[in-house]
This record gives sequence, C-alpha cells and structure tokens, in this order.
Amino acid sequence: MLALALFSWWYGSGWGYVSKKILTTISRISESFSVKLLLNSLFDPWHRITTETGRGLAAHFQAAIDNTISRLVGLVVRIFVLISALLLTVILLIIGAIQLILWPLIPPAIVVCIILGFTK
Repeated sequence: MLALALFSWWYGSGWGYVSKKILTTISRISESFSVKLLLNSLFDPWHRITTETGRGLAAHFQAAIDNTISRLVGLVVRIFVLISALLLTVILLIIGAIQLILWPLIPPAIVVCIILGFTK
C-alpha cells in the first residue's frame, strides 16, 4: 500500500512539486540579483557619485565628463551583474529540465539496481 502511495505521489503531485521548486529557485535568483531594479537603474551613476557644476565652461565640461564616467562605470557593473544572473538562470533551467526529464525514470532505476545487485 505504501509503495502504491509513493508511486501515486511520484507520478502525480510530486512532479508538480519539483516543477514548482525549480520555478521558485529561478524566481529567487531574480530577486537576489535585483534584476528589475538593475534594469530600471541601468544608466544611473555608480553609487550616485555625481559632480556638481562649478563656474565657468571648463568646470561644466569637467562635471559632464565626471558624470559620464560615473554613469559608464554603473552601466558596466550592472551589465556584468545582469549577465551573471542570466547565466545562473540558464544553468538552473538546464538542470531543472534534466531533473524533470529524469524524474519519472528514478523509481524504475531503483528497482533495476536492486535486481542487478541481487543477481551479481
């Protein structure tokens, strides 16, 4: 009776449980890397470091250059973090797909391994 309940769960709600866990993990990656926030602030200055404009044309140009460099640094760092999040998401999607494909094969594999263990 217990074996029947196990197989019923394994091929029924267990498969859905594993699918949900995979999607939850991918969602947590998005939250951990703050993907939405990074995309919204992609061109913001790095750590809000900005230079105030002073008097004169040279001071305006210097402030513009400093602010542009700060924005470029912020852009590059945010892009690297987004690429890392994307790579981790793709890796977990591949692992999750393999897990879902192998999920129905695990119980028969256990039985085959037990039988092969007794025959040798």
